Amino acid sequence: MSEPLHLFEGFGVEIEWMIVDVATASPRPIADVLLTTPEGEVVLERERGAARWSNELARHVIEVKTNGPAPSLAGLAGLFTEEARAMNAALAPHGARVLGGGMHPFFAPADAELWPHEQNDIYRAYDRVFGSKGHGWVNLQSVHLNLPFASDDELARLHDAIRLVLPLLPALAAASPFCEGRASGLLDTRLEVYRHNQAKVPEVAGGVVPERVRGRADYEERILAPMYVAIAPHDPEGILQEEWLNSRGAIARFDRMAVEIRVIDAQETPYADVAIVAAASALVRGLVEADRDLDAPTEPLRALFVRALRDAEATSLDDADHRALAGLGHRAPTLGALWRELLAAYPPDDEHAAALGVMLDQGPLARRMLRRAPTPDATSLRALCDELAGCLARGELFVP
Repeated sequence: MSEPLHLFEGFGVEIEWMIVDVATASPRPIADVLLTTPEGEVVLERERGAARWSNELARHVIEVKTNGPAPSLAGLAGLFTEEARAMNAALAPHGARVLGGGMHPFFAPADAELWPHEQNDIYRAYDRVFGSKGHGWVNLQSVHLNLPFASDDELARLHDAIRLVLPLLPALAAASPFCEGRASGLLDTRLEVYRHNQAKVPEVAGGVVPERVRGRADYEERILAPMYVAIAPHDPEGILQEEWLNSRGAIARFDRMAVEIRVIDAQETPYADVAIVAAASALVRGLVEADRDLDAPTEPLRALFVRALRDAEATSLDDADHRALAGLGHRAPTLGALWRELLAAYPPDDEHAAALGVMLDQGPLARRMLRRAPTPDATSLRALCDELAGCLARGELFVP
C-alpha cells in the first residue's frame, strides 16, 4: 500500500449523472451499456486514463470520477466534460444521454431498477432495511470531494474545518428545487430527503453535520461503533457494517485515508461542479492553515444547514449563526454575502472565477431552474431537462 497523502496533496472528485431518454427526459436503466467491456462483461468500473466510470445503486445513474487522487483541480472540468460527451456517444444508439442536476425534476422512483450485477447484495440489503426505491436513494445526483489526511492530527484539523464549511455549501450548490413535477419549496430537496431517508437507523446519518473528533480511535468510538450497533439488528449478515455505511455530510474513509464531502448537488456542467469543489477546497485549506480554534458546537451548524436547504444563498445569518461560525473570521447578513467575503479571502484558481461569478450574481442552479420554470408542468420540465442536458454536453453554465 502506498504512503497516504498529506493535507491538500491530492483531490478525489466524483460526479453522478442520470441517464435519460433523449425524447422524453425520463430515466433509462441502461448504465450497463456504459460499463460493458469490449469482451461483453458488465463491470463495476471502467478505467479511462485519468478518469473512471462506475455504477451506483440505481441502474439509471452513472458516476465519473478521477482515477485516483488528482494532484490539483486544474483541468478536471474539461476532463469530466469530455467523459460526458463520450457517455453520450455510447448512449446515442439507445436514444439516451446523461443529465446533471441534483434530482430529476419529475421522476417518480417507485419502479426504479436497482443495479443487478456484481455487489448487488449490498444494494438488496439497503433496500431490505430502508426501502431504497425512493427519492434520496434512486433520485439523486451528487458531487463528492475527497481530501486526504495522513495522521490523527491531520484528520482532526481537516475534519474541524470541513464541519464549518458544510452548512455553507447549499448556498452555492443547491440544484434540486423540483420533486415529482412540483416545486418542493426547497432549493436543495435532495439533501432534505437525504437527511431523512435512513431515519429508521438515525445513527447512520446523524444530523448530517458530523460530531467533532480528535483522531481515528475517537472517530471509531463516537461515530462508527454506535452506527454498527444500531444497524446490526436489521443486518444480521453484517453486509452493511462497513465505514461506507456512514451517511453524514462528511465521512472519514480510512480505506483511502481521506475525508469525503457529500453535500454538493451535481450541477449542469462540470465547470460548475469543479468550481464549487475548488471554492470548498480553498476555504477548507485556508481554515486549516490559519490554525484557528474551530471548536464549533454541532447543533447550531446543523440548524443552519437545514435552513440553507430551503433558502440557499438567501439564508439569513443571526448572532447565533455568527457565534457558531466564529472560526471563519467573517460576519455577513446572508450566506450569499458570506460567500462573497470568503471567496475574496480564500480565492480558488482563476479558472473557476466565471462559474462562481454566475452563482454569486444569479444564485445557485436551483434558483436559476425556478426562474426558467416558475410554474412547472410536464412540458416546461421536459424543456428544462433538455436545456440542462445540453449544458452538460457543451460544457456551458445554465443562464436563463
